[in-house]
Amino acid sequence: MNLDENKFRQLKGKNVIFPVTYEINGDEITPINIFYNLECENKVILESAKFEMEKGRYSFIASNPYMKVKSFKNHIYVESKDSSYSKEGKIIDFIKDFMNINYSNDMLKIPFSGGAIGYAGYDVIKQYERISDENTDELNIPEAYFMFYKSFICYDHVKQNIMLVYNVFPNENMDYEGVLSYLKDLGKQIANKSSIHNIPNYSTTKEFSSNYSKDEFCKNVDKVKEYIKKGDIFQTVISQRIKCKTELKAFDIYRKLRSENPSPYLFYIDFENFQVIGSSPERLVSVHGDIVSTNPIAGTRRRGKTEEEDKKLEKELLSDEKERAEHVMLLDLGRNDIGRVSEFGSVKVTKFMEVQKYSHIMHLVSQVSGKLKKNVSSFDAFVSCLPAGTVSGAPKIRAMEIIDEIENRKRILYAGAVGYFSYSGDMDTCIAIRTIVLKDSYAYMQAGGGIVYDSVPELEYEESLNKAKVLMEVI
Repeated sequence: MNLDENKFRQLKGKNVIFPVTYEINGDEITPINIFYNLECENKVILESAKFEMEKGRYSFIASNPYMKVKSFKNHIYVESKDSSYSKEGKIIDFIKDFMNINYSNDMLKIPFSGGAIGYAGYDVIKQYERISDENTDELNIPEAYFMFYKSFICYDHVKQNIMLVYNVFPNENMDYEGVLSYLKDLGKQIANKSSIHNIPNYSTTKEFSSNYSKDEFCKNVDKVKEYIKKGDIFQTVISQRIKCKTELKAFDIYRKLRSENPSPYLFYIDFENFQVIGSSPERLVSVHGDIVSTNPIAGTRRRGKTEEEDKKLEKELLSDEKERAEHVMLLDLGRNDIGRVSEFGSVKVTKFMEVQKYSHIMHLVSQVSGKLKKNVSSFDAFVSCLPAGTVSGAPKIRAMEIIDEIENRKRILYAGAVGYFSYSGDMDTCIAIRTIVLKDSYAYMQAGGGIVYDSVPELEYEESLNKAKVLMEVI
């Protein structure tokens, strides 16, 4: 325990939320074991395949949220064990106000301290910008959906230990012994190593259907190029949605995806009547302390079949003037997004046009960071960056108007964001790409590409399929 009973009582007497932790050895347990052993609803797991000092060090697992918040346009629905109600408003503003709390954040040295986990879809920004919101959606899922967790599990891959965390709220009827008993019982539950969960072998033949034929997609590319020629935009990202029927269980899909396409952001979130599963390579925006960061990705090549071909494609990507120009344009857009919420002179490009390789493709990646202005929160930074220029275009608002016209349906989750808002004030979100929505035995996935003046329609179509390929192979 991080607290003795005396310290616990002192904190209980203050109007503050504080964490109580209990640690156990994790060298014989994996995050997947922990997930299976939890016997509650609305389970989530957030992981990363990059085992570096920060990104990739921790896996976070949680279940049994104490509150759920979802929105359809400006209609917000709140559900807890004690009550349910609805109201009008902007979903991110609602969460910001709800999480305006006193938190004793000097007691945890991990990025997440409990709070809201979920997604804000691409269309959420229409609550903040004057963009038409008349398109419909076949998925019939909320535009944003966050679940609030006071208790969670942190698996430390470096120390090979497991931290069980319970956040004690003011006026909560839980004494020191009650919290200790809860955490010990949770430790016993997740430490069960008796069961092995193999992923069953399923039929590998699937019929995938897209909302566009190749010819229709290519015509959409030409429409964007006409807008570019007229001077409306410099670039716009258009996409196609692919679906197929599947008998795979949702968490089996996640396990296959984390194995076949390890990425900086891996996530599985169970919203009961649908699940969100992803392996995103791209951060939308994060806030740690007073540092805000984004990681624009623009520029893509497939992976080579041999090491020699892989190096050749990498060199080709780095020397491609079209890809470099597009990357710099979107890097500038990211710099503007970060600049709106950062102190003057603090915005820096900390990584520039590095090649990152994944199972099927490679990308050009940069990083922009700044120091948050005083009285500016992680929620303000989130709204400033949503959606990323890399999945919308430049200028961003006009590009989004053209996307709405051409795609003619809501994107909902695709190109939005998945991640967390922590009680500590920190936040980490990725762009909802390389992401599957599983609903009613159908898997939905979406992918696109940035269209510029000299884009070749057939190549843009193939690039969108290459981006979706890993998801299709997993299904």
